[in-house]
Amino acid sequence: MNKEYISHNIDDLPLLAIEILKDCDASKIFVFYGNLGAGKTTLIKTLCYQLGYRGEVTSPTFSLVNQYKVEGADIYHMDLYRLKDEDEALEIGIEEYLYSGAFCFIEWPQVIISLLDEAYYKVSMETSESEIRKINIELSQ
Repeated sequence: MNKEYISHNIDDLPLLAIEILKDCDASKIFVFYGNLGAGKTTLIKTLCYQLGYRGEVTSPTFSLVNQYKVEGADIYHMDLYRLKDEDEALEIGIEEYLYSGAFCFIEWPQVIISLLDEAYYKVSMETSESEIRKINIELSQ
């Protein structure tokens, strides 16, 4: 699966998130790539909302992992920007999150890619001068 989605403005995101969740049913692990300001956290907020979470979704820049609870399930939102290497990720128990069966939305995943044994979605985001964002999603195995 390799699909491109286009967001013309922030109002497009709720329907786009529904479409992404419908299309991407082979894994619950999503790794997000894009420059600062590309909209990674904003898209993750919208995905969490579409999954039923109604609380505040913030980037876990300092806590590294935020856990959101929805009807009998968990969603893990990770920001691994500050991790130096795979060993640091293992120290925080990254494998427990990755193999929990819960949705995992991971920003700055470069240090943990080699730990992903199962299929996952690579989400690449690009911005243009306006609010238009290109979101390319590819299933990696």
